[in-house]
Amino acid sequence: MSQTISPNILVFGKWSTDGITVNDPSLQRYIALKPIHAPHMGGRYAKKRFAKSEVPIYERLANHLMKKGRNQGKKLKALNIVRKAFVIVESRTKQNPIQILVRAIENASPREETTRILLGGIVYHVAVDSAPQRRVDLALRWICEGARMASFNNPKPIEESLAEELILAASNDSKSYAIRKKEEVERVALASR
Repeated sequence: MSQTISPNILVFGKWSTDGITVNDPSLQRYIALKPIHAPHMGGRYAKKRFAKSEVPIYERLANHLMKKGRNQGKKLKALNIVRKAFVIVESRTKQNPIQILVRAIENASPREETTRILLGGIVYHVAVDSAPQRRVDLALRWICEGARMASFNNPKPIEESLAEELILAASNDSKSYAIRKKEEVERVALASR
């Protein structure tokens, strides 16, 4: 049962999802690139396990922007932030901002983490491989955290901070908060092998 998607639907009325590639084979199932003009699924995926991987990736970015603080629960404001950040990304890079977002998620997602094992009152940290769904979730969380931290108590608006974080993460630059967090998590996992 494959759905036919109308070719004239553009994300936010501006960007096409045609030709966008996910280079990491493990993340291909978990990065949805469905074109939706107004990305607002309304929580239809919330009750079904792993169904959040069917939500478009740009809407998941907006959902992560709504977490704690001033934007909590303000979906329209979060979508406007994402749209304005995409405009800034397109003007700076001259590329499709959705492709930049996908590349940023691929670069910022950790391949390995640690878990705690309690054995006889002693806690061991053991390195484990990250699940693909968790990799996408962590990358989105860190990208939004970095944008929020860069714009907090700062005259720079969050749209510019998010656009800068996406561009830096897409180019795998260590100035990006998400890339630094990923390297830190992988370094701890390497030490606890």
